[in-house]
Amino acid sequence: MIVRQTKLPGAYLIEPTVHGDHRGFFMESYNDQLFRENGIKYSFVQDNHSLSVEAGVLRGLHYQLSPKAQTKLVRVTAGAIYDVIVDIRKGSPSFGKWQGFILTASNKRQLLVPQGFAHGFCTLVPNTEVLYKVDELYSPEHDRGIAWDDPGLSIDWPVSKPTLSEKDTKHPVLADAEMNFEYEG
Repeated sequence: MIVRQTKLPGAYLIEPTVHGDHRGFFMESYNDQLFRENGIKYSFVQDNHSLSVEAGVLRGLHYQLSPKAQTKLVRVTAGAIYDVIVDIRKGSPSFGKWQGFILTASNKRQLLVPQGFAHGFCTLVPNTEVLYKVDELYSPEHDRGIAWDDPGLSIDWPVSKPTLSEKDTKHPVLADAEMNFEYEG
């Protein structure tokens, strides 16, 4: 397994070891011991799975407030996404900065999104399935979001008119969003 720190402190891109032959492949998508050896020490409590039937479906930018904040371990099992994280930890040297990643079923990369980050993705192909682990259960009363098209963030999404949920059309811009995360360096 290769663990790479992203340009946003605390977020990691993970490339699992894939064993392939004429039958296909085998990989460990999660191994607590290997993750801990690489400094990733979370206890995941829930798995989530989404299917987007069209290319251009955008989900996000989502997060949960503390004390129900979530760390996410995101991967794609079918299709491809452009996955985006935004640092929303007050006092962070990268506050308000974003980074995007291509996660696909074929590259098998995973993205670790720590608490204090907003997260969203846009499907690049039809019938894309995304699975992610979280270290805190879903809490509707702590659920928040940031507008996907916030001009202050200027995220370079691969679509200009995505397919959105009604909820995702109503998120405020970062400057008006409720957040309670502090950077701990």
